[in-house]
Amino acid sequence: MLPPDFFLFLQIIIFLFITPGTPRVVIISYSINYGVKKCIWSASGDVIANFVQATLVIFVIGSFFLDNPKVLNIFKWAGIIYLLYLAYDIYKSRPKDISKNNNISKSNLSFFKDGFLVAGTSPKAWMFFPFIFPQFIDFNSNYNIQFIILIFTYMTLDFLSLIGYALLANKLIILIKAKPKTINTISACVLIIIACLIAITQKY
Repeated sequence: MLPPDFFLFLQIIIFLFITPGTPRVVIISYSINYGVKKCIWSASGDVIANFVQATLVIFVIGSFFLDNPKVLNIFKWAGIIYLLYLAYDIYKSRPKDISKNNNISKSNLSFFKDGFLVAGTSPKAWMFFPFIFPQFIDFNSNYNIQFIILIFTYMTLDFLSLIGYALLANKLIILIKAKPKTINTISACVLIIIACLIAITQKY
């Protein structure tokens, strides 16, 4: 049995995933710098963080966040600091030479960690799950099954959209080959802008 208004839920999250956000900026940069295969680890970290967030919010601490906005504020500033670190890391990295086999300085675990922390420290995600998920769950029925359907639909589409961004970005390597540092500078600036917007606009 599908959760109530499941297809409306699909429309909401598809729109959410095709809209460029922080995880997709990171994925684009990593795809160009390290290749699509490494992005699989970052995308995996992202969706695992979302699974942890959704599980905690729905079954454990959803009301705690609503009653204690200062905790969300801590997540907000931790996320801002990490975004600024990633901006610096991306700016300093050297785009891969598509004609050579490069040695990757970052481990798979490091890529996974980056994806996990970017998603895991996002206050928007911590607010998305308690506000959106309950609207599509009938708590008078078997809500555990409904939750599983919703979260795995969310994780699958999120993962596919992230890899889609990685594949698209990888195709752009040829177009920016003459100025390989340009995309890193742009990506770093975008991350800094996002961090500043989060600091200014998100109040808890």
